[in-house]
Amino acid sequence: MFDRRIAEVAATVSGRLDLALRDMPGEVGEAMRHATSGGKRLRAFLVCEGAALHGVAPGPALDAAAAIEAMHAYSLVHDDLPAMDDDDLRRGQPTVHVKWNEATAILVGDALQSLAFDLLSHAALPADRVVTLTAGMARAAGGMGMVHGQALDIAAETAPEPLSLPQITELQARKTGALIEWSAQAGPIMADADPGPMGAYARALGLAFQIADDILDVEGDEAETGKRLRKDTAAGKATFVSLMGLDGAKAEAGRLVETACEALSVYGERADGLREAARFVISRQS
Repeated sequence: MFDRRIAEVAATVSGRLDLALRDMPGEVGEAMRHATSGGKRLRAFLVCEGAALHGVAPGPALDAAAAIEAMHAYSLVHDDLPAMDDDDLRRGQPTVHVKWNEATAILVGDALQSLAFDLLSHAALPADRVVTLTAGMARAAGGMGMVHGQALDIAAETAPEPLSLPQITELQARKTGALIEWSAQAGPIMADADPGPMGAYARALGLAFQIADDILDVEGDEAETGKRLRKDTAAGKATFVSLMGLDGAKAEAGRLVETACEALSVYGERADGLREAARFVISRQS
């Protein structure tokens, strides 16, 4: 059921992004379409599933889901730049700065971030809820959220000592977790409901997701993940695996998934799709 549902969400959200980018001109437009193609669409799934759980109409949910995928794509384009993680492969394809150039990649990231807010502005919701969603996305993506996490990650490369487990946890809660938390809370916010349970679910899910990424970096296959592996190990950077050991990291990821699932108890069986998503996060191969 989960596989079918996330595939449906991915197809629908990809269609919404294609429509938004259809008339985007020039090289930047072409590169934006490249950057938003493929991917698991997990964040979009969280938006759509959370919205359905709270009785939100499909239209606004789709706009919010496409918005978070545009924001996520921007973060990946900039994260791949030589000044950041310097990656040449993403989702099995050349990264934007490799396929085009660094200047184009910077502009593409800027344009995708703007597109995210443009998409949110089209959501057919009461104005106060659109404002809440927009402000929340700005905080999640900005200097207190994802950008701060990226800054901590860059600083760690030249730190005299590897980061501790609490430091890695804070870094990833911001770099990876902030947008995941926004995605999960978007549904209840659109419905003017309590976002607390979905937020608790997402905080555990976001850390489990990153631990699974660190495990894949050790055990994964580049052909399946679609990106370069073992870069953090080669650079001597601390990861959940290096700090907890492989078995310890797997056990912690499993514990976090159970925590995430327990946070959904208020929804009963209606939240089973979200529980499946949590289990998928630590069983995926890419």
